[in-house]
Amino acid sequence: MKKIFILITATCVTSLMFSRCKKVLDKQDIGNFTASEVYNDSSTTKLSVDYLYSQNQPSWFGNSAGTISGQLSGLTEEQASSSVFVLGTLTTESVTDIGTANSSSNAYGKIRLLNQFIVDVNAGTMDPGMKKRFISQALFWRAYRYFELVKLYGGVPLILTPLPEVGPEARAAALLPRNKTSEVFAQIVKDLDTCIKYLPVKWPAAADYGRITSAAAASMLGRVTVTYASPQFNPTNDIARWTAAYNASTLAVTLCGQGGFSLFPKFDYTMWTTERNSESVLVTEYNTVQTDNGINTNTYPSNTIPKSVGGNGTSNQPTWDMARAFLMKDGKDTLTSKYPYSAQTFYKNRDPRFEATIAYNGDIWPVLGNSNYRLWTYFYYKSASTTATTELSTASTTGLYLKKAIDPSLTLATLPYTGTDWIEIRYAEVLLNQAEAAVEIGNIGTTQEAYTNIVAIRKRAGIDPNTDNLYGLTAGMTHDQLIAVIMKERQTEFAFEGKRYWDLRRRNLLESTLNGKKRMAVIVTSNINGPFVDYLLPTRDGAATTNLDAVYSTNFKVTTKSLDSSPINYTPNQYFFGIPTASITNNINLLQNNTWGGPFDPLQ
Repeated sequence: MKKIFILITATCVTSLMFSRCKKVLDKQDIGNFTASEVYNDSSTTKLSVDYLYSQNQPSWFGNSAGTISGQLSGLTEEQASSSVFVLGTLTTESVTDIGTANSSSNAYGKIRLLNQFIVDVNAGTMDPGMKKRFISQALFWRAYRYFELVKLYGGVPLILTPLPEVGPEARAAALLPRNKTSEVFAQIVKDLDTCIKYLPVKWPAAADYGRITSAAAASMLGRVTVTYASPQFNPTNDIARWTAAYNASTLAVTLCGQGGFSLFPKFDYTMWTTERNSESVLVTEYNTVQTDNGINTNTYPSNTIPKSVGGNGTSNQPTWDMARAFLMKDGKDTLTSKYPYSAQTFYKNRDPRFEATIAYNGDIWPVLGNSNYRLWTYFYYKSASTTATTELSTASTTGLYLKKAIDPSLTLATLPYTGTDWIEIRYAEVLLNQAEAAVEIGNIGTTQEAYTNIVAIRKRAGIDPNTDNLYGLTAGMTHDQLIAVIMKERQTEFAFEGKRYWDLRRRNLLESTLNGKKRMAVIVTSNINGPFVDYLLPTRDGAATTNLDAVYSTNFKVTTKSLDSSPINYTPNQYFFGIPTASITNNINLLQNNTWGGPFDPLQ
């Protein structure tokens, strides 16, 4: 018998904990086990599949460990960040997810581990039903990996069995051509269909929370099919693709209902800090418990909370553009709302998701155990011509902070070791996927379904129902109007959740939405030039508690400034990235995309 391959070795060497699981797994010495000893036993097979989760689960902001996924907010109007993407200076060397080396940490290295697991479980002697449940979990992550690749490049080589690792045979076997984009999507759908068939809608044991369910697989299928039906991949608007997307999303709604998934009652931080809540369809769990196997914590809160109160505060700062994107409290824009809008009091009468997402000058933001903390980011005059910030350490560059999902019970001691879970698929996405596909199909019944789903999400957000109970929607909207509403809804509902860039890209909206713009900061400055001290400091909290609007009108001027040195400049070839030169050099059968001078058509 061969010794168990690297998947099991790595499980031991890295003192693995099951990264979704709040309770760290029992440690077992399996480094000297053979494959048959591991995969004939459900306990050791579980250790192996747990390792696959730890290698593939997305982290905060939907980070899949790819070239783009760690900087998604900076690629849109959410956050200002300079890169070759927004500057339009992208080359074929910029996106390397397809891999330029033999490594267990890149996409194909991870796919190899998944394929090997499937082979070994199939060869084992466990109960057939148990085998299918283990294999289905691996198939989910294989589908996830191929989806991440096909979004970037179009078709990629489909490898569904482990290739030889070394020697001339391995080299020859690795020289695979790219499959058509349609073939890659078909394989992703096939893998997810298997997951839906063999996995439960909800795992009965509490310790299995976070494992892939049939509801999560169906929800991922909804995301995949909506992407494939969108203009990026479907320029001829083949309605059959939208029908498949609608059917997949409708199945996801049904299975989520059977599994107890639904909209969480409130759109605030508790949606993230309430463990195992109904919104969490696909989740990556974090914990704060130090054990022999370590801990699995996230750095999101510490990187987000202002330095002036003890965080790092240098990341995740919303732009003025993102603050302006939120509608008014009646679900209308600033031109049609019954609530008057003024840039001077930009925070007033907004969609309640604004208050749950954006922290601004004068805002009450319960943080680090201080339920009465009020954030101040204004500038005051130190002399007739110079200003200073009220923030004692490293002021926000945008005048705003990200408030979303920050647990107010954190303290300075617990801040570096936070266990707030990442929700990769929320039930709200399942509803909006279905709504978008329903609109694209265009039947009267499905269009009404789209209204119902959007209304449910806006009602949960706390938007006014208005006299027509449409929560800001207008009766009888056209296809284009409804799609625009859904895109806006996704922008604010999923702000800073790593979805905005992919939404704009799949709808071919990067250029029309972002090009020519410079992202902006909001600057709040004392309107009194002198006495050259922060004269508001002694009274500002009390005055703001009494009437924040009066504090703004009496003491501040609100202006904006550009955060970008150059306007955003997305180019058409960014809808399918180029294959890196090193990848083509390593595999002469890889063909370059036709958008980058090659013969491969990513639309086939």
